[in-house]
Amino acid sequence: MAEDRAEGRALVKAGVVVLDCAEPELLAEFYKGFLDAELTDASANRVEIRSADGTRLAFRRDANATPPSWPRPENSLQVHLDFLVDDLDAAERRIVGLGGRPLDTKGAAGPHEERGYADPAGHSFTLRNTLSTAPKQG
Repeated sequence: MAEDRAEGRALVKAGVVVLDCAEPELLAEFYKGFLDAELTDASANRVEIRSADGTRLAFRRDANATPPSWPRPENSLQVHLDFLVDDLDAAERRIVGLGGRPLDTKGAAGPHEERGYADPAGHSFTLRNTLSTAPKQG
């Protein structure tokens, strides 16, 4: 595949994750606030943001968008995002303050604590704690 690369550059680069929704402006505002992101592009039917770490998300208008219904089987998990955070409680307060809602906030067993949420349009996502799991001293 070396012939597919020009001067050490990959032929394909990851682009942007696009979420369909009825109101892209409102959903972009939720993720801008959650990710401390900036607006990078907007048109009548699509809004794109980029976070400080370079994560790119776009929101495309679909007047017939059906919100995901996870954990129910109908319309389940049309897309799922995972976000890494250092402070689950602080991130949860931000999510709820921006209009998101908890789906499953019981701590998962195992090396990584995680919690499930839905954005205002119903897309589910998970927060995973990135802190060390070493036992607390004292």
